[in-house]
Amino acid sequence: MLTIGYDIGSSSIKASLYDVDSGEQVSHSSHPKAEMQIQSSKPGWAEQDPQSWWDAVKVVTAYLLRDSSRPPSEIAGIGITYQMHGLVIVDRENRVLRPSIIWCDSRAVEIGDRAFKQVGEEKCLNFLLNSPGNFTASKLKWVIENEKSIFDRTFKFMLPGDYIAMKLTGEVTTTAEGLSEGVLWNFVEDGPAEFMMEHLGIGADMLPEIVPTFGDQGKLSEAAASELGLKKGTPVTYRAGDQPNNAFSLNVLRSGEVAATAGTSGVVYGVSDQVKFDRQGRVNTFAHVNHSHSEKRLGILLCINGTGISYNWIRKMFFDSGLSYEKMNESSENVRVGSDGLIFLPFGNGAERILGNRNPGASFAGLDFNKHTRKHLIRSVIEGVGFSFYYGMNILKELSVNSSVIRAGMANMFLSSTFRETISTLSGTCIQLYNTDSALGAARGAAYGAGLYHSFEETFSGLRCLATVEPNLMRADSFSNAFDRWLVELQKRLK
Repeated sequence: MLTIGYDIGSSSIKASLYDVDSGEQVSHSSHPKAEMQIQSSKPGWAEQDPQSWWDAVKVVTAYLLRDSSRPPSEIAGIGITYQMHGLVIVDRENRVLRPSIIWCDSRAVEIGDRAFKQVGEEKCLNFLLNSPGNFTASKLKWVIENEKSIFDRTFKFMLPGDYIAMKLTGEVTTTAEGLSEGVLWNFVEDGPAEFMMEHLGIGADMLPEIVPTFGDQGKLSEAAASELGLKKGTPVTYRAGDQPNNAFSLNVLRSGEVAATAGTSGVVYGVSDQVKFDRQGRVNTFAHVNHSHSEKRLGILLCINGTGISYNWIRKMFFDSGLSYEKMNESSENVRVGSDGLIFLPFGNGAERILGNRNPGASFAGLDFNKHTRKHLIRSVIEGVGFSFYYGMNILKELSVNSSVIRAGMANMFLSSTFRETISTLSGTCIQLYNTDSALGAARGAAYGAGLYHSFEETFSGLRCLATVEPNLMRADSFSNAFDRWLVELQKRLK
């Protein structure tokens, strides 16, 4: 039997066709090859057309079927993972009413902060585990306040993954894990956060039907089956936000385990069985994929918005996309730790939660025209992102998330030895790199949700560690000194 996993990212849509019996990936595809466009008509805004996600889903499905000799009738489940915290709204005919306000859009920060104070900080933290902040609920409130004619026609609101599930099944549904991402899940009463919806003016009837993270979430409609070339009635059996799913894909399910990813944004994600929250909102706590009221599994999430997008930006600006990431990674290894005094702050992709929702912008400091070369620029960007990870990991330590091992997929910035060495050496952790990615994780989740696997141990029997990175003790002082200089520069920008 086969399953499909779709990864609905802001940069591209990825898909994996997975053989349940062998535990191996049959084929993999992504679209578009260049990064998807993000519309930013005003400073701090970030929007995408949900139809572009669906169009890309059709393209990657065609690639999967073309590259595989297996018939669609063998596909027994579909899994979805998606960019978290976004907002999609539709009318009664399931027509999208406006572009999606996506994860890195910071227009609703003030709205969330105001709700945090008005509802009560203690109540929000104890019931929601977060401030409403710049999450889905606050973004919907922005629509209420600024686009009344659109809101008046709104029938349901969704997260990006819910939209794809709707396109697949024709039904508008969501999950408890998804609502927790939108800061709309009441962890005390184990249900939707009705008090927050009422405060924001969101009617209870706008809430989609809640389905389990693993299990039957609807069947592939005739219309969707025709568009995708798949079999009508194929069940959707798994759905999770990209960071809980990334942790799932790495078999990070138990308390004390930590996963990381470094795509467009970067994340360190620790699992805890204790209710923990950060009063300053620098990191956030959500329901993990295996969370239940009786057996708590909470994901404590540290996010750096300007991760892979920083690396992509410098490639486009200085190399006209003519230099591969592989060559860029190699060139960084020929520059000393600390980039000979060149410092890069990667905070140019919206308000950063680890900085108290401030948006200092990205910048270089210490640039010397007589000393610094393109290689220095590359290394300084890699180091700047790595230093940001370490800065955030120190916040996680305050919440007792301090594992000696970090698991990550062998992908994106973790392909850079400079990046891996920076994080491992500064934090004193071992980094394990695995043969997986988010789309493959979603496909494994679909197999478990369809009952094709009977335990998580069986689900991950094919997961393999490809490489292990240990701290470089010989260069620990050099990294520490470089980080200290970086931190001084950051503090200047935050004054």
